[in-house]
Amino acid sequence: MSAAFDDYIASAPEFAQPVLRKIRALFHKACPGIEEVFKWRNPSFEYKGLVGGMAAFTAHVSFGFWKQKLVKGADRLPDRITHVRDLPPDRELLAMIRDAVRLNEEGVKLTREKRAKPALAMPADLASALKKNRQARATFDGFPPGQRREYIEWIVEAKQQATRDRRLATTIEWLAEGKRKNWKYEKC
Repeated sequence: MSAAFDDYIASAPEFAQPVLRKIRALFHKACPGIEEVFKWRNPSFEYKGLVGGMAAFTAHVSFGFWKQKLVKGADRLPDRITHVRDLPPDRELLAMIRDAVRLNEEGVKLTREKRAKPALAMPADLASALKKNRQARATFDGFPPGQRREYIEWIVEAKQQATRDRRLATTIEWLAEGKRKNWKYEKC
């Protein structure tokens, strides 16, 4: 057990200290080889990867698992814990911790859903301007969807017509020169 964890618990609000001590003890009971580390400035537990962590706030304690969606029963964990009695029974928590450790031992990866942004419709004024400038059109067509989106968003987000017209003219100029929307910030 690490001195840094001891210090963290000692500096936590008084109501949180017994909760943090109990969570810590259960992680060690469930997995004697678990390591105490700090992630994002909060006490965390690792065993063949990140298993879980806890944090003390002014009015509550929070704790959970890195692969919480995959840990059996973890969906029943309370969001805010203010007293030891808010925690599930030891038997249930030990089972959750062991399940989280098992996921790491088996090398199970947490897959994150990629949220694709919906396609933006080509504004009529941009389409018209691109038809008039072959080089700008070729550059625009050669860009991946994200870079095309940057230009489209920049144009359609203009609040005044004068601003939109300026942005459209700048877009065509930059595209004709083969530049991405944020070309100024790219490394030379």
